[in-house]
Amino acid sequence: MADQPKEVKLYGHGFSGYCTMVNSALKLKGVAFEYVEEDLQNKSEALLSLNPVYKKVPVLVVDGEPIAESLVILQYIDDVWKNPPLLPEDPYQRAKVRFWADYVYQKLVPPVYRIRTSEGDARKKAEEEFRANMITLEDGIREELWSAGGSFINGEKPGLLDVIMGSCHTGLKYLEDVAGVKLVEKDRTPLLCSCMEAFVELDVVKGP
Repeated sequence: MADQPKEVKLYGHGFSGYCTMVNSALKLKGVAFEYVEEDLQNKSEALLSLNPVYKKVPVLVVDGEPIAESLVILQYIDDVWKNPPLLPEDPYQRAKVRFWADYVYQKLVPPVYRIRTSEGDARKKAEEEFRANMITLEDGIREELWSAGGSFINGEKPGLLDVIMGSCHTGLKYLEDVAGVKLVEKDRTPLLCSCMEAFVELDVVKGP
C-alpha cells in the first residue's frame, strides 16, 4: 500500500463554488488539510507560482506538488484517498458520472456567468438556457445513474456529482436572491433539488 500524503494544502476563495467542491470532497474523505484564503484582486506569489497557466483557485498542494482545476482535483482526491469513493467501481458507470460532471461545467456554468453579467433579453435567454439544461441533467441522471433508496445521486452516500451540485447550492440561491429570478425549480427538477438539499445538510459539509 502506497504511503498516504503527509501535507495537504488548499488555496481557495470563500465565494468560489469550485473551491467549495474541493473543500467538501476533502472533508468527506476525512483528509486533514491547511486552507489558504486567496485575495483574487491581489493574488499571492505562491498561487501564481503554483498555477502559472491559469493563475486561479482552487489549487491543491500535496506534499509540495500542485494540482490545478477543480474537476481534475476532485478526481485526484478520489484516486489518492479511496474511501468513501466518489466514483462508482464499474468503468461504464464511472464514465457516465464523468460525462455528466463535464456537462455541469459546459452547460450550467456559462449561463450562470451570463445571468450575473447581463441584463434584459440577454439575461432572460441565459435564465431559460440554465433551466432547460438543468432539466436535461435531471433526466440524464434519472435514466443513467439514479437508483432509488438513497438521499443522493450516488445512493446512500454522496458521490462526485453530489459534491459538484451540492457545492453549487448556496451560490445558486444567492444568485436567485440578487438577480430576483428562480433558477432551481423543485417541480421541474425534484431529484436534483432533493439531492442538493441533502448534501448541504451533511454535518461534515456544514462543519468548519
